[in-house]
Amino acid sequence: MNKELKEALDILEKEKEISKETLFEAIENSLITACKNHFGKSDNIKVEIDRDTCDFLCYAEKEVVETAEDVEDSCLQISLEDAQAVSKKAKVGDILHVEVKSKEFGRIATQNAKNVILQKIREEERSVIYNQYYEKEKDVVTGIVQRYVGRNISLNLGKADAMLNENEQVKGEIFRPTERIKVYILEVKNTPKGPRILVSRTHPELVKRLFEAEVTEIKDGTVEIKSIAREAGSRTKLAVWSNNPNVDAVGACVGMNGARVNAIVEELRGEKIDIVNWDENPGNLIQNALSPAKIVAVFADPEEKTAKVVVPDYQLSLAIGKEGQNARLAARLTGYKIDIKSETQAKDAPGFRYEDYMDDYEEYDDGEYVEDEYIEDEAFETEESESEE
Repeated sequence: MNKELKEALDILEKEKEISKETLFEAIENSLITACKNHFGKSDNIKVEIDRDTCDFLCYAEKEVVETAEDVEDSCLQISLEDAQAVSKKAKVGDILHVEVKSKEFGRIATQNAKNVILQKIREEERSVIYNQYYEKEKDVVTGIVQRYVGRNISLNLGKADAMLNENEQVKGEIFRPTERIKVYILEVKNTPKGPRILVSRTHPELVKRLFEAEVTEIKDGTVEIKSIAREAGSRTKLAVWSNNPNVDAVGACVGMNGARVNAIVEELRGEKIDIVNWDENPGNLIQNALSPAKIVAVFADPEEKTAKVVVPDYQLSLAIGKEGQNARLAARLTGYKIDIKSETQAKDAPGFRYEDYMDDYEEYDDGEYVEDEYIEDEAFETEESESEE
């Protein structure tokens, strides 16, 4: 038994995750390459390796001819006299297996054989790493910050490095070397120099995956994330739905005393997260999406994917949000183009009758209104649409 070779192969298989069969094939190819360098040809060279003991045999198949004068090519033929020295049963015309002593190879042939094995190991190592991270594509991993490369950041993911490009970084985030951060794997490319992994901190799916990891109900399918809209570093809106009437989707995502959502906010360096209930009714969904603003009425057109929203005068700025962010995220979350007006603006709109839509809403004791169902109303028109007519 070749104990040294067996131990070496066991270590490579464990550390590099390269199968022994691949390593055996590499050794066989390296011996054939060495024979070609040593003898000038390797067409008749055969290599056999015992997979259990790791003992190997390298031999040349040679045809037995009558005399030494009949030998035209010493690599392919052998005289009867020399053949019988190897095997007494040898006869003219037989194909004799003549062992090749690998220890007799020259320095160059040995070096070439070594390079063949090393090259195969490197290729397999790259392939293993590529497959490992390709399976994690569109998923979240933890990386350790190594250094800044220009304005890009090099991360160590364990067995491979990844690049966090400038356009995938959240503005204002600054990382220090050895800092651990979570990133979303955008793409894994196989290149001659190994896998090239591109990651992101701005992708909306990063927030989705973080919730899947943090919230058990999302992981087991009880709660679904139906839609997500994000402005990285500032705010994210999440619409969730519960498949179990006994489970509160928003409550499950927020967690006890906000523990679950706070853990994600901390990972995202203070990014605000609004979690709202998903609703099949477009009007209800738009009302939820514009949270925390209070809504008086919603006029939605499912075919045109547009909606007109009426809010109390004092809630207009809250509904629109700073620089229009709340309305913009709500539009992305719902897929509707949303036009928000205050009650005063709505009353002044041509052809709009305040009393008509108020009949469809229930008034609470505190003076706020809640939508019973969404309304499609052509009477809610802007001055621009009237002028076009």
